[in-house]
Amino acid sequence: MSIQNAYLNSLMDRVMARNPAEPEFHQAVREVLASLVPVVEDRPEFIQEGVMDCLVEPERIIKFRVPWEDEQGVVHVNRGFRVQFNSAIGPYKGGLRFHPSVYEGIIKFLGFEQIFKNSLTGLPIGGGKGGADFDPKGKTDLEVMRFCQSFMTELFKYIGPDTDVPAGDIGVGSREIGYLFGQYKRLRNEFTGVLTGKGLSYGGSLARTEATGYGLCYFTDCMLRDAGRSFDGATVVISGSGNVALYACEKAAQSGAKVVAMSDSSGYVYDKDGIDLPLMKRLKEVERKRIAAYAEERPGAEYHAGCAGVWQIPCGIALPCATQNELDLTSAKALIANGCFAVAEGANMPCTPDAVDALQGAGVLFAPAKAANAGGVATSALEMSQNSMRFYWTFEEVDEHLKKIMKDLYHNASAAAVRYGAAGDLVAGANIAGFLKVGESMLAYGIV
Repeated sequence: MSIQNAYLNSLMDRVMARNPAEPEFHQAVREVLASLVPVVEDRPEFIQEGVMDCLVEPERIIKFRVPWEDEQGVVHVNRGFRVQFNSAIGPYKGGLRFHPSVYEGIIKFLGFEQIFKNSLTGLPIGGGKGGADFDPKGKTDLEVMRFCQSFMTELFKYIGPDTDVPAGDIGVGSREIGYLFGQYKRLRNEFTGVLTGKGLSYGGSLARTEATGYGLCYFTDCMLRDAGRSFDGATVVISGSGNVALYACEKAAQSGAKVVAMSDSSGYVYDKDGIDLPLMKRLKEVERKRIAAYAEERPGAEYHAGCAGVWQIPCGIALPCATQNELDLTSAKALIANGCFAVAEGANMPCTPDAVDALQGAGVLFAPAKAANAGGVATSALEMSQNSMRFYWTFEEVDEHLKKIMKDLYHNASAAAVRYGAAGDLVAGANIAGFLKVGESMLAYGIV
């Protein structure tokens, strides 16, 4: 993806030179800078006042060791990270990811994306991200608790309800959030909304579990309707089987679609009769089993080792909800050949740049992650509001807020694309709409 502006192109060169061996971060920055060319040419003050240079540099990076002891008495040491990228419009907000693939570049990419995603929600939250190269899979509850307590013993110094509010992400679910919040509360001797995704008994919000998957479908529905399409009667393929994928499956089915495939890191299942969601939820949320167990219990379902093959299944709508760069050019070509008419990203940057180019070039409706999967962080911000008020909304109230946020988000991104000569390009529209609020705030502050 080329950047048709000399200054932004040179800025991209500097980003790559100053952040070597961080391809995910480079990819995220390049996409945004390429989209912002017409904006900076219309508003040169964004370059002249240093906004663009500040935008690509985190305000703060915290890196620390996390020692913990397993049940055999062996001490392990992991690396923890928190990238506080941009607080121009509110306290840093973004998840914590526990996964062996985590390193500084991944966290910077996620934190950078979070700036624009959070801005798009219309809520006053800045961009941040964190995590550790720790794998909760195969660990006992006691081992996970020890790790989380050690992690928070360092992180608590840098976060707070008006400073930085982490949430969950890959590898950090309700169990981990409980251990993290318990340690923060113990260390600070205060009960505040410093973490979101909490359990309902101690400050969590109804509909938070469903929010990212539901929000993905609400955004996709707006995109489909503008094109004269809908979920009703469509065949859907979803990658992943975690929180986002499960509730995207639920909402797509409620909207009249038939979801025929889901996956995990080991492989995928194809069920021509439609995914049995209660069975999938039990296997993944309660029993924490691999997805192959679905085919063992579901007559007629097929299990296939390896993940990429999920995109070879014919479908009208594809929802990649697993991880970054999972849907490549080969997969995009397969989707196009099989008649796919819409792709909406539920994970963070799951499509490679050449896959996005191919899909858009073929006229496939495309919803980028920073817009389409913003429902989770939007509802996290609603949880923050409820915590501040010491008040709880009903599931229906939170869901209505979420629907409105995602509808407004779609229309704002679509309108920004039209305004800057890229009608129909939601990638450009989301980047532009997300940037303008942040950029205007940074201009107001002066050099920050």
